[in-house]
Amino acid sequence: MTTHFNGLGVHLGNLARLSHAQTRSISAENLTGEKGKGGMATEGTGAIPARELGQGWKVSPSIDVAGHSTVTLADIAGPGAIQHIWLTVHPAFWRRLVLRAYWDNEATPSIETPLGDFFCNGWGAHCLIQSLPVAVNPASGFNSYWEMPFRKHARITLENIGPDEVRGFYYQITYALTDVPDDLAYFHAQWRRSNPLPYMQDHTLLDGVQGHGHYVGTYLAWGVHNNGWWGEGEIKFYMDGDTDWPTICGTGTEDYFGGAWNFDGNQGRYVVFTAPYSGLPQVIKPDGLYQSQQRFGMYRWHVPDPIRFEQDLRVTIQALGWRTMLDGSPRYLPLQDDIASTAFWYQTEPHAPFPTLPGLSALEVI
Repeated sequence: MTTHFNGLGVHLGNLARLSHAQTRSISAENLTGEKGKGGMATEGTGAIPARELGQGWKVSPSIDVAGHSTVTLADIAGPGAIQHIWLTVHPAFWRRLVLRAYWDNEATPSIETPLGDFFCNGWGAHCLIQSLPVAVNPASGFNSYWEMPFRKHARITLENIGPDEVRGFYYQITYALTDVPDDLAYFHAQWRRSNPLPYMQDHTLLDGVQGHGHYVGTYLAWGVHNNGWWGEGEIKFYMDGDTDWPTICGTGTEDYFGGAWNFDGNQGRYVVFTAPYSGLPQVIKPDGLYQSQQRFGMYRWHVPDPIRFEQDLRVTIQALGWRTMLDGSPRYLPLQDDIASTAFWYQTEPHAPFPTLPGLSALEVI
C-alpha cells in the first residue's frame, strides 16, 4: 500500500521517495521565492559587473543593510518547512546582525540570536564546522539544515543593530510547500550571555520555557578569565516541575560536549574536533600581545537523543575550575567567565516571550 509522502524528514533512507511537495528558494535574485521569478533583477549589487551582460547575469547576488535597520529575508505563506539556509557576510558583523524567525504570525520571535552564534561562530573569527545540522565551510559559508516547519506563515528578519552599513550580505533560504503533520513542533533558538558570570552562580541557557517539546542542541562561546582548566561544571536540565534538583545532570563540561579529560588527549594542548553531533572546533589562543584570553567554541546536538519535556524546561551550566592548594588536595574554583550560549529546541506554540536581547555593547566580542 502506497502512503502519501510530504517531502519532510528527508534522509538517505527515504531519498528515493517521490513527493508532491513544491521546492522554492528565496535569495537576493528572487526575493519572494515565486515560481519562475528568479534572476530577473535589473538593479542590484552586481549591476556594475553585469552592465555589459544585462538582465539574468548575476545582477542582484546580495543585499546591503543600513545601520540600525531591519530587513525581511523571507515572507512565506504556508504550510511548509524551511529545509536549508545558506548565507555569508564579513565576520565583523556576526555579532552586529540579529537573526529572527516568526512562525504563523506570532507576535514575538521563536528564533532570536546573533547571526554568528546561530551558526556556531560566536567569536567573529573563522571556524569550520562539520556537523549534521550546521556546517560552516570555507570561507565562512554558513549552512543550517535544521528543519523548521510552519503551518500558516513564516517570516525571517535580519536586524543590523550597529551604526555601520553592512555591504554584501549573501543568502539563500530553501523551503518546501507541503502538508505539515500535527505532531511536528516549531523550531526555536535563544541566545544568552553572562559576562562576567557572577561568582558561584550558574549560567542560564534557558528558563521559563512552557509547552510540550524537546531540546535539540547547545552552542557555547566560552571565554576564560582564569589560568588553569575551566570545564568542571555540570550542565543541568530541569523539566516538568523540577525545582531545586534537575532530572538530568551531567558530569562535566567537556563530557557533555562529547570529549573527556580536558579535551587534551594527554598531549598538553587542546585537541580540536568537529563531528556530526558534537565538537570543540574552535580554540583561540593568546598571542602574547593583545589577544590575552583563551576562547572556545563548542556544540552538542541532541539529534539521536533529544531531551523531551511535557510542560516546562530550564537549562543551566556551571563554570568550575581548580584551586591549587599547598597541601596538594583538590578543591573546585567557581569561575567568573564570559559565557554566551545558544539553545536550540522544538516545542508547541505559543512559546513564552524571550528575555530582551541586549544592545550592541552587550553582544560585542571584547
